[in-house]
Amino acid sequence: LVKNGDSVVVPLGREPEALGLALAARQDELRDIRLTVYAPGLDFGWYDPGWEESFRVTVAYIFPRGISREFMDARRGDFLIQSVFGAPWDMRDELIDVVLVEVSPPDRHGFCSFGTSLWDKREQCARARTVLAEVNDRLIRTHGTNYIHVSQVAAFVEHSRSSGWGHAPPQPAPEVEGVAGFVNGLIDDGDTVQFGAGTTSEALPNAGALDGKSDLGLHSEMTARGLVRLVREGVITGRRKTLHPGKVLATAVGGSREDVEFIHENPLFEVHSVHYVSHPRTICQNDNMVAVNNALAVDLTGQIASESFGPRMWSGAGGQPAFAVGALMARNGRSITVLPSTAQGGQVTRIVAQHAPGTIITVPRTAADVVVTEHGVARLRGRTQRERAEALIAIAHPNHRAELRRQARALYWT
Repeated sequence: LVKNGDSVVVPLGREPEALGLALAARQDELRDIRLTVYAPGLDFGWYDPGWEESFRVTVAYIFPRGISREFMDARRGDFLIQSVFGAPWDMRDELIDVVLVEVSPPDRHGFCSFGTSLWDKREQCARARTVLAEVNDRLIRTHGTNYIHVSQVAAFVEHSRSSGWGHAPPQPAPEVEGVAGFVNGLIDDGDTVQFGAGTTSEALPNAGALDGKSDLGLHSEMTARGLVRLVREGVITGRRKTLHPGKVLATAVGGSREDVEFIHENPLFEVHSVHYVSHPRTICQNDNMVAVNNALAVDLTGQIASESFGPRMWSGAGGQPAFAVGALMARNGRSITVLPSTAQGGQVTRIVAQHAPGTIITVPRTAADVVVTEHGVARLRGRTQRERAEALIAIAHPNHRAELRRQARALYWT
């Protein structure tokens, strides 16, 4: 089913383990396979040196640890730059030859669920010549549009493995708890929230960012740690949402074992395409939308960098640009960028006068709204260049403020 020269896609989410191993086992016979793996997690071998004649690999997300980090640092593959809106024009014009996906067993109507992560699997499968599906009898089923009919699948293979139970979250670092306290003061009862991927942003729900709140809504690309617990506890109800009231909307769900079991066949949760969930025109329909996203560094103009240190790729943009724009478009919306004030044990400031050459800007200064560190809140919307610099220096680590002031005066004052 996979032939020399084919394009093969493994969409974002859980990778089909048995299918991946079977494809990798054909390394000696296959040549020039154009393989796109959206979120590398499992090591099938094709990231190693010497596999390039068989598999030309492109990735769309890089994780701080794991096989994708070493692979991209060694420049053995390419990186897929995705559009700001998570829109179908991310997809290349040509058809895909083969898509590999993991699904649940079919229901009595012949529909299989994609389980904990949909992303753009339906769109990828629709434009593929051949869909190969790995059936996992332990994969959960969700509501929404998270399904595919057996008639769309060319072949199935059975492979049973965990539905992705998460580990207990680590104890939040002191600086994360500090950030959470300030974020808590920016969120009101009845707001609809989003927490993006990232060490700081994902940890905030368990660090107190939503303590004492009520009747919150959730419209998010993913369910960060602690959010499903807040649904169980009745803190997140969705009663006051203006879009999909009473529902949790996401394109990927997960968490602890208890969380995943709670989501299974629960009509409170709807999983939809990333092209719907993470588009500004959808996001902005939520009144009081509060988007909370991570950054690696923020410069004194408000340019937000979340993908690279200089030219070194560290992650992907994900839904951050779309949620930053969508939240600002919403009635009473807010976009919050969070980060610790320093890195490397306090030696390096994350509030910088200027980004290092080659740094990728994830959110432009024109879409910057609120920036939070453990030292405070900087409100940038409507501020002048000098006012922004002063506000950001005020939330930098005290040990770095004097140097930042010196650089700011050289840049923005005579």
